[in-house]
Amino acid sequence: VQLQAFGGGSVQPGNALRLSCAASGFTWGHVSYGWFRQAPGKEREGVSCISTTDGNTYYTDSVKGRFTASKDNAKTTVFLQMNSLKPEDTAVYYCVATNLHCADYMWPAATIDYWGKGTLVTVSS
Repeated sequence: VQLQAFGGGSVQPGNALRLSCAASGFTWGHVSYGWFRQAPGKEREGVSCISTTDGNTYYTDSVKGRFTASKDNAKTTVFLQMNSLKPEDTAVYYCVATNLHCADYMWPAATIDYWGKGTLVTVSS
């Protein structure tokens, strides 16, 4: 099984980035996908998740209204559209997969079954 994240980069505050995560080796409808991030000197934080069965999504409070998770079932890829980026969004972002359903809370990091390599997002003027 493999998760490959793409799309990180360096942008100015207020700009946007879209992260992509290509999943392979999974049974697409049997797992949910999500995004965690880790800023320098901080603990890993759950950002968003999306269910591949019912499309349910969740966002942590700090990104609500700015980030949008989506999926492409045919390409077994999930996306995280990040708008109105702030310096505090600067972090390494990780794509994750788990057998848990994406409901109304973010999974604890310890419950995650699969982690992709991170992609760095830097928001700075």
